[in-house]
Amino acid sequence: MTANERRAEIMRILSGRRFETMSNLAFHFNVHRTTIFKDIETLTLDHPIETVRGNGGGVRFMKDYRMYCNNLTHEQQELLISLIPTIDKRKAELLKEILLVHGSVRNKSILED
Repeated sequence: MTANERRAEIMRILSGRRFETMSNLAFHFNVHRTTIFKDIETLTLDHPIETVRGNGGGVRFMKDYRMYCNNLTHEQQELLISLIPTIDKRKAELLKEILLVHGSVRNKSILED
């Protein structure tokens, strides 16, 4: 695994877990903690990641940051978008939020109207 692949995987792990220790990451990747520390330093240049020192410390995304994640297929997104006009306003807003978080950025202009 290359350093870039490991860093991408660290981002994926943090996206799912929101917080992780350097030791756990080092164990997961079978590398030294120093390697993980250097990876985190590199990632902080482009991403809102912070480290917490001391007991209970580790690495996490800054509060309220969510990585973009496209989990829906194009067909699923089209179906959900087509349902928006047919449901009440509160449910439509929830559906738009789901699409913005889990759908394609191409939907953003449609959904933010």
